[in-house]
Amino acid sequence: MTKSATRRQRVGRRHRLLHRSQSTSQTIILNQKATMTETKPEQPISTPPAEIIAEIKLPPLQSAAWRLERLFGGQRGPHAVGNASTASGENSAPPAAVIANTQSRSLVSSPQNQAKLLKKWLGTASGTAKSSSLSSIADCAKAVLDPSGKCATGRDLLLGFAKASDSEMSDGVATDGGAEGMDVDAPTKSYLVKTPREIEAYLLSLAIRSLWRSNRHAEAYQLSNKALLIVDAHLKECEGLISAAAGGQGGVGGLYPLRARLVRYRSLVLESLLSSAGSGSGEASEVVGVREDLATRYRMAVLAKDGDGMCTVLNLMLRDLLRGNQVEQAHKLLSNATFPIEAPPSNNQLLRYLYYSGRIRALRLEYTASFSALSQCLRKCPTNTGLGFRIAVQRLCVVVQLLMGEIPEREAFEGDGMRGEMRPYLEIARAVRKGDLAVFGETVTRHVQRFRLDGTFTLISRLEHSVVKAGLRRLKTSYSRISLKDVAIRLGLPSAKSAEFIVAKAVRDGVIDATIDHEGALSNRMI
Repeated sequence: MTKSATRRQRVGRRHRLLHRSQSTSQTIILNQKATMTETKPEQPISTPPAEIIAEIKLPPLQSAAWRLERLFGGQRGPHAVGNASTASGENSAPPAAVIANTQSRSLVSSPQNQAKLLKKWLGTASGTAKSSSLSSIADCAKAVLDPSGKCATGRDLLLGFAKASDSEMSDGVATDGGAEGMDVDAPTKSYLVKTPREIEAYLLSLAIRSLWRSNRHAEAYQLSNKALLIVDAHLKECEGLISAAAGGQGGVGGLYPLRARLVRYRSLVLESLLSSAGSGSGEASEVVGVREDLATRYRMAVLAKDGDGMCTVLNLMLRDLLRGNQVEQAHKLLSNATFPIEAPPSNNQLLRYLYYSGRIRALRLEYTASFSALSQCLRKCPTNTGLGFRIAVQRLCVVVQLLMGEIPEREAFEGDGMRGEMRPYLEIARAVRKGDLAVFGETVTRHVQRFRLDGTFTLISRLEHSVVKAGLRRLKTSYSRISLKDVAIRLGLPSAKSAEFIVAKAVRDGVIDATIDHEGALSNRMI
């Protein structure tokens, strides 16, 4: 036998032994798996916890309140019970629910995280808030707020408004949501522990909005002042608590966005109250008091690094000054105040700031800066909501673009839902492009009430010079020599003398390159 044949036999024997060892080990592993499968008890099908099942039966507002309680590391619901393994005294590893609860407490340990969680929760609870009434709000406050706790004042306020509204109803039939809430919460008497202040402020804001939309402006304004006093007292009480308070009492970071919400509702309700009641000495003093309070709140928000309060109060101050036609004071405030444009706490507040700043700059003849701010506002606007705001921004942007000497594109007037609202501005753009003062004046006269209501009449009245410039450019292109009388007729000017003054100013500004001879004719200058 040769050496190569002997080597092949050795290699073959080695491969067979290796194959036998692998098959044996696989058989042992399979047997072990089979044994483990046989000895392992069958796991029952997991069912939701009892508190989750009970929360499904809760009214929407109460369910949202307990959801915020869980986000802030509190108990899972009004019917939550202690852990069975902990109660039995077993020395085993903590269950997954306890670990998750501990992790959630660590996530909300800072006011910044609390504010972020609360704003995210507000976004998820927006649908519930739209369908809430005073009776459902009062039922939620009665079910989740402790009558002997720190939020008893707000609870009593909400219950009082609900009783007053129920007494005014002729039928006197109670709502289904309130009855359901009483049936669920009556046996347990379990109240919020981590988030009673946040839920109290949230329910107060819902009550203010419900009163405001019911045209009960005086009651809504009184309730907004009382709600701000309550929230300010809570923040002053928890002033030293930077992190989550000890003993399961919650933190204070979630109150800042809610306080900004209440401040905004108070300003909007006051505007509606003044519009319905008219002007008077009492209303004027009320406006002055609110302005002073807004200035104080802005200063405190800056010192406390409260981004939501700072942006909201700044926008409210700009809105109030623009409403009072105090453009120079608004510009001073805009120049001295700072807004975190790069990292705003809310996209809505950023859009309002860009709109107000663009409006202020347009009134101060800073058309380029105004157009830049308004264009940025239009790019950042959401397309699925806020149609009225987008229409207002588009109107102002079109007028500013016309004042810059440009003609807007056709798409600016053909947006979804904007065609009817932008029709007067399309006619203005056509008149400016044509360069006919008669057509422009007729269009402005026909839609003057609409322009005053939109707040663009002051800017549109400045377009007369743009119309004249456009008409002069057309005449320069069409004629090499034309009399000033014909210029006055074609531009709709009252006389040849006024046409001479307007043409002289246009020549000096560089609008057209022409000369005026002593015979009263306008001729193009040879280039």
